Amino acid sequence: MDIRPILSTLRRHKTAAALIVLEIALACAIVCNAVYLISQRLERMDRPTGVAEERLLRIQTVSPGKNRNDSARVQEDVQTLRGVPGVISAASASQIPLGGSSSNSGVRMSPDQKDNSFNASVYLGSEDLVETMGLRLIAGRDFLPGEYQNMETIEASFDEGRIAVAVVNRRFAERLFPGATPATALGKQFYSWGNAPITVIGVVEELLRPNDYGNGQYSMIFPVRPHWSWSNYLIATEPGRRAEVLKAAVAELQRVRPGRVVLKENTFAEIREEYYRQDRAMAWLLSGVILALLIVTALGIVGLASFWVQQRTKQIGVRRALGATRGQILRYFQTENFLLTTIGIALGMALAFAINLGLMKLYELPRLPGWYLPVGALCLWLLGQLAVYGPARRAAMVPPALATRSA
Repeated sequence: MDIRPILSTLRRHKTAAALIVLEIALACAIVCNAVYLISQRLERMDRPTGVAEERLLRIQTVSPGKNRNDSARVQEDVQTLRGVPGVISAASASQIPLGGSSSNSGVRMSPDQKDNSFNASVYLGSEDLVETMGLRLIAGRDFLPGEYQNMETIEASFDEGRIAVAVVNRRFAERLFPGATPATALGKQFYSWGNAPITVIGVVEELLRPNDYGNGQYSMIFPVRPHWSWSNYLIATEPGRRAEVLKAAVAELQRVRPGRVVLKENTFAEIREEYYRQDRAMAWLLSGVILALLIVTALGIVGLASFWVQQRTKQIGVRRALGATRGQILRYFQTENFLLTTIGIALGMALAFAINLGLMKLYELPRLPGWYLPVGALCLWLLGQLAVYGPARRAAMVPPALATRSA
């Protein structure tokens, strides 16, 4: 099709054409970045925690009294929980993945190293913590009973109560010992609490941080029984008995220590739901913005095309009288829209990158992948063609005789 008549017509309607081009450019830039932000949120929400979420329960309590820091009390509670019908295993833990509040410590390669190599989240827990959480060991072993210490011992004397061994996640091992496999990381040493070396005895596939503090999802587990007034108790049970076991476990804890306050009692599915609530809301909000923007863009194209059809009734009639078919008239308006959309998309791609650079600078977001732009362009081309089809079809249906009488 000869596009010279189309270009000539667009030059006579520069303002209207420019407005459509600008609208498409803005839509392209915003939609590409919004879709990318949504994909980032969904990817973040889909991160594996490393724990067996389908069977895990958490009870968080605070005990009354002045001397509430007591590892023996915590161990007594753990033993009580292990006796609840339906409980497969139970353990105390200083924190849990997606729990929000995070305890972290710097990691060094030597005792005299001034700056930390990186920061890692520190998990403390009683016996059976690795088993209860359902962590998958890919190298090495779990802690032995004799390797566990009470937190009181660590606080009383850092040298005597030093941390001798640790289980780390894969990313920790790869970050601290570049080029090492999980197996070759075993036996290697690092420094964190104090100046005594800590030996890696096990590597788990994944153990997510309680929150997104710090750079990288690096985690380590120390065989230290927590003793604080607030306690996290983790319970592994069969997926079908979670509600029943949770209710019974809370009742049993309150029975053995009536004054305790239960802060939280939930399944891990509920923990995940709560942690990612804002991400989910943001994804829905951005989806609504995209939908609204596409509707506005489509309505703008429909409105302008309908206006031009009305303005060009005589021109359409003349072309029909000279032998133009309905298909040619239809293609004329579709080609016109395609040209405007293409110009708008070209400007929108440049604007999309500019917006992404700003987001990278302000919010440390990754660079917008290049493939988002052609996908966004294809969507806007399809949107343009669908939006213009109705007005273009009405133009193609105008009878030649009626069009000429309207002059």
